[in-house]
Amino acid sequence: MEKLSYYQILVRGQLRPEWSGWFDEMDLEATPDGCTWIRGTVADQAALHGLLAKIRDLNLGLVSLSGEVAVKGSGREEDGITR
Repeated sequence: MEKLSYYQILVRGQLRPEWSGWFDEMDLEATPDGCTWIRGTVADQAALHGLLAKIRDLNLGLVSLSGEVAVKGSGREEDGITR
């Protein structure tokens, strides 16, 4: 079974959708208050630390980070992600 984690990261600063490739093809959504949601699956803790390093390198403020582990292939699929 493949374990992935789905994360939602809110940063202070606006990122255009073109930055998605630099953030491992995660979804980017700008908010009206000048922040950006970065959402998607992360393979492991090393990949998460890599994303956080990119946020740091762009000097974006971290507002919120939440995640949940999803196990793909366990037979309990809901919305395309098995929880």
